[in-house]
Amino acid sequence: MKTLLGYLGFTLILGGASGLLSGWLGGFRLFGFVRFLVPEGHETAGYAALLVLGVLLAVPAARRG
Repeated sequence: MKTLLGYLGFTLILGGASGLLSGWLGGFRLFGFVRFLVPEGHETAGYAALLVLGVLLAVPAARRG
C-alpha cells in the first residue's frame, strides 16, 4: 500500500506541476491525462489541487518507509 500511495502521489505531483507550468509558459503538456481530471476554466486551481493532493499522498508514504 505504501508503494501504491507513493507512486500515485508522485504521479499527481508531476501532473499538477506540469499542468501549472503548461498554463504559465505555454502549450507544452507533459502529462496529457490530467486535463481530464481538471474542469474546463478552472485549470490553475485544479492543477494546484492535484499538486497538493499528490504531496498529501506522498509524504505519509515516505514517512512509513
